[in-house]
Amino acid sequence: MTSGPAVRIGTTLPTFAPVAEPALLAARAAEAGGLDGVFAFDHLWPMGSPGRPALWSFGVLAAVAARTDRVVLGPLVARVGLLPDDDLVTSFATLAAIAGRERVIAAVGTGDRLSAAENLAYRLGFPPAAERLAAASALVERLRGRGLTTWIGGRSGATLGAARDHADALNIWGATVAEVRQASAELASGAVRPHGEVPGVTWGGQVLVGRDEAGLATLRERFGARAGVVAGTVPEVASHLRALADAGARWCVCAPLDYLADPVGAVETLCLVAGAVR
Repeated sequence: MTSGPAVRIGTTLPTFAPVAEPALLAARAAEAGGLDGVFAFDHLWPMGSPGRPALWSFGVLAAVAARTDRVVLGPLVARVGLLPDDDLVTSFATLAAIAGRERVIAAVGTGDRLSAAENLAYRLGFPPAAERLAAASALVERLRGRGLTTWIGGRSGATLGAARDHADALNIWGATVAEVRQASAELASGAVRPHGEVPGVTWGGQVLVGRDEAGLATLRERFGARAGVVAGTVPEVASHLRALADAGARWCVCAPLDYLADPVGAVETLCLVAGAVR
């Protein structure tokens, strides 16, 4: 095992399924294999596919919390407006009561134009971006007041400012190494909070990892070329995550494309990546 930058590595869980067993199997594999955390998407359906199933993030995470002892867990990210703020705070508090506060990351986001259809389909409304970001910022303050680690997810300059002012970290989905480096520098240049803490950057994105070149070729044939996916063998993906860490990422949360078909195998391969990073 090689030495590397201090970065924590997690996986999202396969919750776009009609049953919870793949997600629970993936979580157990993550804990056994040494990953640092497991996360669940907070969507009413898979992006752009309203006919497909999606399990509720907090329900799955509560089941995972009760079945694991070590991994950190949280939604990626809980979107304001899907639940009333008080209910969302209670959901995080309940998860912390099951897992312990130190194991929960209260990651919050505003949603965007790609997820707006979910809100509108259930008549939840979709206020302007500034209003949604103000709601997310206020929610994060409440969650920090309960002693929870908080992230705000998003890519805009306004979201970065909200993370700098209110959260423990900014989560950027699908960011490049250069984007992580820039965001990390901008956060570090802001006002330092009491006790000297500086908000950090966490990264999330899709990955396609082969254990060797032949395995990668098989996966590429099955899933095709997809923009923004970090694809490669175990050493190649580990090199990319290490570059993200060198750019300032404190977490790398990976979403393996193949974990619906093979939840245990995909996560065990990601565990090999984590070992190579460290």
